[in-house]
Amino acid sequence: MQFSGGKRKKLRLTGDQRTASYPHSLQFYLEPPSESISLIEFESLAIDRVKLLKTVENLGVSYVKGTEPYQSKLENEIRKLKFSFRENLEDEYEPRRKDHISHFILRLAYCQSEDLRRWFIQQEMDLLRFRFSILPKDKIQNFLKDSHLHFEAISDEEKSLREPEILASSPSLNGSKMELESESVCKIPFADALDLFRGRKVYLEGGFAYVPLRDIVAIVLNEFRAKLSKALALTARSLPAVQSDERLQPLLNHLSHSYTGQDYSTQKNAGKISLDQIDSLSTKSFPPCMRQLHKALRDNHHLRHGGRMQYGLFLKGIGLTLEQALQFWKQEFIRGKMDPDKFDKGYSYNIRHSFGKEGKRTDYTPFSCLKIILTNPPSQGDYHGCPFRHSDPELLKQKLQSYKISPGGIHQILDLVKGSHYQVACQKYFEMIHNVDDCGFSLSHPNQFFFESQRILSGNKDIRKESIQPETPQPKPSVQKAKDASSALACLNSSLEMDMEGLEDYFSE
Repeated sequence: MQFSGGKRKKLRLTGDQRTASYPHSLQFYLEPPSESISLIEFESLAIDRVKLLKTVENLGVSYVKGTEPYQSKLENEIRKLKFSFRENLEDEYEPRRKDHISHFILRLAYCQSEDLRRWFIQQEMDLLRFRFSILPKDKIQNFLKDSHLHFEAISDEEKSLREPEILASSPSLNGSKMELESESVCKIPFADALDLFRGRKVYLEGGFAYVPLRDIVAIVLNEFRAKLSKALALTARSLPAVQSDERLQPLLNHLSHSYTGQDYSTQKNAGKISLDQIDSLSTKSFPPCMRQLHKALRDNHHLRHGGRMQYGLFLKGIGLTLEQALQFWKQEFIRGKMDPDKFDKGYSYNIRHSFGKEGKRTDYTPFSCLKIILTNPPSQGDYHGCPFRHSDPELLKQKLQSYKISPGGIHQILDLVKGSHYQVACQKYFEMIHNVDDCGFSLSHPNQFFFESQRILSGNKDIRKESIQPETPQPKPSVQKAKDASSALACLNSSLEMDMEGLEDYFSE
């Protein structure tokens, strides 16, 4: 795959050529793309696939995979992002091309550590499982053949001979002879069907598993996992050569941690909240990370630098003006016996700086969930960070109890935390304190939490019953369109870099 700064020259493929390039709505990604694309398209495709995979992750935790709500919500997201998902749809070349190229771009970004590889493989497997589940039966054999999966279908005579055993061992057939008669059965080496064997869902004989075609997805996913795992290892080995390209290195280094939603830097709500409201809002509409920072500030009348940055930019994002911020922090620090002159000399400059009024006039944006989770972990005496990521489970349990979360709700949240689904745990917390069954968004930013909470409390969304202790959500994320490659990369990287000012200098050169 080659990259250029100019516009990409579209491949002039028509008719059979377009079909031959991507014969199916799903694929094993056996061959890398070979066309030239611009850096703008490179970034756009990568961001869209990150969004898709994060949706796959969130839905997989929130719903049972394969159920109607899971299937319909995932299909809607795929439609929205314009990826391929169904056979027999007209003009599927561009969605399938997008799916192909974006997959290989993320291989470059997610091959860099074991944790990233594991996450990427799991989401890609879940995406393949969804696409395979809606693949028409008459297309399955062609897909398997094109994916170099050669499964031998047994004859009708052999199937009749083993009919009782196959029916008894394959729950998906529901014991129905009629269903078995209309279903192909593949004879597969036992080692390739371990997942089915582990779940006692397959008939074994003579070292072979007899798998109905409807159960073949487990074998397909195993093959896909093995091939993708090997491919990621090979990609990691070759990564230094790719990273030597100075156009790609910053993007690849941070793409796996990128926040692609609204940055909340625009002050549409500036001045719409008063200082007297903050205490009340902190218990009703702040996410746990900001709620604990506010409480620590009120209790100790001081926060260390990491806490001041995280909380100060959050308050800026929800509408606090510069004048209000200076007054808010000064009043609290003075309560801690700090001399007003010391505050003016040592702290007011930093507050003005965060509002873009000092130094290089950088307009700092509130931290996203990913930035809080992945950078600058708190040490002893700190209160910043993500409570779901950085708190001891027992302390987190006590905190949730103090927030009046039910024992069953606490158990659900702790299970999500145990699975490293920190943002989904916060989203579940949001739903519980607002008493909604489905908040209708994927949480990715503390300011998103706040604005979605205010939307619910103001009556813009149906609530099951009276809210107990709402917290902060967001307006729907929107990706800013980059006007050129360097500005696009700058926007992406600034979400993760602590030294945002330095990054802007780097990308503006």
